[in-house]
Amino acid sequence: MYRTHTCGELRIEHINQKVTLAGWVQKRRDLGNLTFIDLRDRYGITQLTFSSDINPELLEKARLINREFVIQVTGVVRERENKNPNLPTGDIEIIVEQLNILNPSLTPPFTIEDQTDGGEELRMKYRYLDLRRNPLKNNLILRHKLALETRKYLDALNFLEIETPFLIKSTPEGARDFVVPSRMHKGEFYALPQSPQTFKQILMVAGYDRYFQIVRCFRDEDLRADRQPEFTQIDCEMSFVEREDILQTFEGLIRHLFKTVKRIELSEFKRMSYDEAMNYYGSDKPDLRFDMKFVHLTDLLKDKGFKVFDASETIIGIVLKDQASATRKQIDEWTEFAKSPKVGASGLIYIKYNEDGSIKSSIDKFFNTEQLVEILHSANAEKGDLMLILAGEKWKTLKGMGQLRLHLAQQLNLIPNNTYACLWVVDFPLFEYDEEEQRWVSMHHPFTSPIGDLTGNIADIKANAYDMVINGTEVGGGSIRIHNKETQKKVFELLGFTEEEAMKQFGFLMNAFEYGAPPHGGIAFGFDRLTAIMCGVDSIRDVIAFPKNNAGRDTMIDAPSEINEKQLEELGLIINQNAS
Repeated sequence: MYRTHTCGELRIEHINQKVTLAGWVQKRRDLGNLTFIDLRDRYGITQLTFSSDINPELLEKARLINREFVIQVTGVVRERENKNPNLPTGDIEIIVEQLNILNPSLTPPFTIEDQTDGGEELRMKYRYLDLRRNPLKNNLILRHKLALETRKYLDALNFLEIETPFLIKSTPEGARDFVVPSRMHKGEFYALPQSPQTFKQILMVAGYDRYFQIVRCFRDEDLRADRQPEFTQIDCEMSFVEREDILQTFEGLIRHLFKTVKRIELSEFKRMSYDEAMNYYGSDKPDLRFDMKFVHLTDLLKDKGFKVFDASETIIGIVLKDQASATRKQIDEWTEFAKSPKVGASGLIYIKYNEDGSIKSSIDKFFNTEQLVEILHSANAEKGDLMLILAGEKWKTLKGMGQLRLHLAQQLNLIPNNTYACLWVVDFPLFEYDEEEQRWVSMHHPFTSPIGDLTGNIADIKANAYDMVINGTEVGGGSIRIHNKETQKKVFELLGFTEEEAMKQFGFLMNAFEYGAPPHGGIAFGFDRLTAIMCGVDSIRDVIAFPKNNAGRDTMIDAPSEINEKQLEELGLIINQNAS
């Protein structure tokens, strides 16, 4: 038996018991005729004590041990003289009688501490060491609990967890596929699934009216803090439901996860249309933990003789409470941010409503005091407030002000800690125009049901789609699906598919619709993002055991990598020139 107890288990009631522990050496402290070793495993830390008075040879052996050695000890539990209130095991120590070095360790390239001295790339190369640190360990434990509670909640509602294939057919819509060459069918390729979308719809046709899966998905897209080439979804689908059934069911799931895992009772889940979100927050995933709602000023300020405003499609402002004292340096920094590619504005206009009632503005040459007061009052600004204004093309200006709003909130510490602002964004456009491809594409995916019919201006057609947003992050999205072959054919037609192309890519789904497809809808949650929010970390890499870096590489195993020529031949990717 390597151990009788874990390193986080022993308490004052275990005094005088003989125990055996095994783990990793966190640190060693030599003090005269005493040596103390902190022994660590996944469950905690226990202090070991070696004394020359008890066993001088054992003390000398202990002093050969360095950080991260794997050791086994047997000894007696004793009450500590100098207790450590910061450790659950801080009331006791082990007086060691036997010591077995199970495996020595090289000196780690960074410290295995909560606040480590290792940079991210170094820690990812030695991920097995990084995973020994408490922050990552605690994140993965919370992730495990979330998965467990998700299964419990959905099982109680009669959902079935059903696996779907990883080797599927490539489709032209959505992000880029990862493709896998077939050895048995040379020249043909599988694709790794971006989601189980079509399979879960087919499960609805098959009569499995409540499906879920905690599933790996794959997208060959540019990476950032909240994206990985492989990621995990809580993927769900239901039959015989309307939108409200979906929202209530999965709002319930998120409330359950926060309550059982974090002991947090979430407040109201607000509802907001896509148009409202864009018009007043410049984002389809607005962060509502702070205010700064946009004020639309176009009707008030356009055609007043100021060229910048007169030439603009949209003029919008935000009010920063109690910031009239902002310095010129601060305003210049905000102006530079507004001009950056992230925002793309030509400039930033300010109006200061000073505490004494005086007004200072960058446009006071063009607008008199009375007009400036009218602008401030239209935004409900008060003495001591600062107003910032952007003007330009509508969507660019809205999105740019959304970026500026977030930047200001972060810089001015306006976002409260340990607060969760949840909402549903609904009524998205069904289509959006892709400037790069010069065509209309699905805003979500081509299986999303329209609200109403598909006639009229394509830009005005709304989708029966919904996103869940928490603290400015989209954590889940879904829709009521098309379950009628003719409607699906019409959507493909509007997307520019010929009938032959549509049948080649999605004929299996449209054929299934002819065999009694029920009304159905669903949602998928980004499990990594949801876990990151609940762990309070910015990057999903901190909640994934073995993530890729920003370049999509696993630096620990050095992947992706080349494969040998024989494998390429077998896959039909190269021709052996020496073959007869």
